[in-house]
Amino acid sequence: MAAFPLEHDIDYPESDGKPWGETPRHRQEIVGLLYVLEQRYRETSDVCVEGNMFLYYERGNRGAVVCPDVFLVKGVAKKLRDTFKVWEEGNHVPSLVIEVTSASTRDEDQIEKKAKYVTLGVEEYFLFDPLGEYLSPPLRGFRLLGNRYRPIQPETDGSLRMMTTGLKIRREGQRARLIDAVTEEPLRRMEEVTESERRKTAALRAAEEEIARLRRQLAESQNR
Repeated sequence: MAAFPLEHDIDYPESDGKPWGETPRHRQEIVGLLYVLEQRYRETSDVCVEGNMFLYYERGNRGAVVCPDVFLVKGVAKKLRDTFKVWEEGNHVPSLVIEVTSASTRDEDQIEKKAKYVTLGVEEYFLFDPLGEYLSPPLRGFRLLGNRYRPIQPETDGSLRMMTTGLKIRREGQRARLIDAVTEEPLRRMEEVTESERRKTAALRAAEEEIARLRRQLAESQNR
């Protein structure tokens, strides 16, 4: 009788050795989308934004894995992860996935990954083909209704609404722009934020962390 491996004996790889993105443009888009979403949720402690990370969805089965380009999970803590294991995260799965697709990944993105995301219950799935190699239009979105994805219909400006984030996504040439759906304000990418603004943001964050630390110390001293 064959013995099943114990959980601690199972190796969950962190990478398959493949390059991150098909071209520099694809990598740039992935990084750009990650930055904008991370900034959007930087003050929200229970929303995690990850990208190009192995997501394992069946405990004990290292073959039950998918690697989204960009994904967002609600209800989990922000922390450094090498992989995302659903069973270690309270069985929370991504509510949003974005794949920066290409001709060489079209079958994987349109068939294999799409089927896995349906099974997982990913609420919204977006495909962006920055080079316009095969997808027409180059930006497409799907929303999970029942047990299948339904196409998200474009708005008058060509953007697609993300119900999971309160954002819209719109193609601008070879780039994808995220927009606040309420204010209609485009969210700036990393290269659009000045160095002085980045320094101010870093200083403000450091000050907030110091205030939080002092408050914890005060609370601890009062409880003694």
